[in-house]
Amino acid sequence: MAKKRTISQKSSRPPVVVVLGHVDHGKTTLLDKIRKTNVVAKEFGGITQHIGAYQIKVKEREGERVKGITFIDTPGHAAFSEMRSRGAKVADLAVLVIAADEGVKPQTTESLKYIKKAKIPYLVAINKIDKPNIDLEWVKKDMAENDISVESQGGKIVSVLTSAKTGKGIDELLEMILLVAEMEEVRGDSKAKLEAVIIESKLDKRRGPLATILVRNGSLEVGNQIEADGAFAKIKAMFDANGQSIKLAGPSKPVEVLGFKTVPPIGSLVHQGVAQPRMKPKASIKRAEEIVAPSAEQPKPELAKKEKAEEGRLRLIIKADVNGSLEAILAGLPKDVEIIDSGVGEVNESDVLLADTTVAEIIAFNVKNSVKVKKLAVTEKVKISDYQVIYKLFEEVEEKVKKLMEPFAGEEILGQAEILKEFEIDKKRVAGCRVTEGEIKKTAKFHLQRGGELIGDCRIKSMKTGKEKIEGAKAGEEFGAILSPSLDFKIGDMLISYRKVEG
Repeated sequence: MAKKRTISQKSSRPPVVVVLGHVDHGKTTLLDKIRKTNVVAKEFGGITQHIGAYQIKVKEREGERVKGITFIDTPGHAAFSEMRSRGAKVADLAVLVIAADEGVKPQTTESLKYIKKAKIPYLVAINKIDKPNIDLEWVKKDMAENDISVESQGGKIVSVLTSAKTGKGIDELLEMILLVAEMEEVRGDSKAKLEAVIIESKLDKRRGPLATILVRNGSLEVGNQIEADGAFAKIKAMFDANGQSIKLAGPSKPVEVLGFKTVPPIGSLVHQGVAQPRMKPKASIKRAEEIVAPSAEQPKPELAKKEKAEEGRLRLIIKADVNGSLEAILAGLPKDVEIIDSGVGEVNESDVLLADTTVAEIIAFNVKNSVKVKKLAVTEKVKISDYQVIYKLFEEVEEKVKKLMEPFAGEEILGQAEILKEFEIDKKRVAGCRVTEGEIKKTAKFHLQRGGELIGDCRIKSMKTGKEKIEGAKAGEEFGAILSPSLDFKIGDMLISYRKVEG
């Protein structure tokens, strides 16, 4: 009988290092140089938007044995504060990256708070020293004023001058990391009780739920039964940071795990040897009936849709590629937004139908939409907005909220007309209108408003009274108008003429 494969027990393990700092200060580029891979080129907008974990091998000095370091790369953009916080909680020590040409910035001080809260030691990498006209003394003074006192200024914090572009200082940084880890006595035991955490999770279209797990102590093996905050798995396969299949993962090893029944929450602890409890068939059927059976108190979809439309709030359904992105989006959206539903994975038909029922828009972040879903969205007149950079998502959502809250901010209202009738001429929809205020001119810009909610913007392509073409109409006068684009107007809607006002 073959001997069961195990990892040899060791008193020390590779330190887990979290890389923190302000957006665009070169965190990912620095790791890119260390890993000799090209992570940055794969990131939209030049910012990292997921947590990645990588283990490298380092030869400390000539003749000494090779040691490992596990890096956790965390996003620097303000939207990912929760992800940075979680990264610090699982690390042994941190590298705080500060750009030599910018000094301490908002996310730098925020990252420092997480480091102190996690009570872990840290080093400073003063990065981008290859840039012209930098003042290192000013940078160090700026750091000292922000409670980052480095050794060269009489403090206790180790600092290393680095250039992610040229590679200068990289070897010294790695050497200092190993030295600090040795001083901190970072220990691990492959035979100890499992200590592991979910640092990322997602729903893969082909492989199903996937989770990136960082093993801090003990070990994971293919075939293990594990559980993370109610998500159960029997590990079918594990992959390292290079996508290579592995059977066993010991202390400080980050692995992608296949075998979860559902997507586990990020930040949740992983427990070993926990099998998913079986639900009795009758209970399952009863629970399913409870979910499917409509409540007598619930309004019909048509009524609910009408009531929702009259509220005039921006309602969203959020779909993201991974839980980390979803968490950051939900945390960063304006308070005035109403979240109808959110989840990980592609936009599906159920999302579109729910959006139609609740008069919601769909936000899709780094996910693809099938042709079938796109066609259904067009049919149901549901808007799907695709984003790949989070700050652009926030900017556009804030603009939409502002438009709903203050639809005519920065505008002068020139005239209003109520749509009284709808008829068709030469297969084109014509809105029969009466001017209720001011004056309506054909050349003006218009908002189409329904019950206080902005439906869309348009112009008048053709304007007539009877068969006579006209250029405008005053209060009390009626006219027929063909709108461009052809918005889905209804009787009772208002056409509002406006012009932009500067200042």
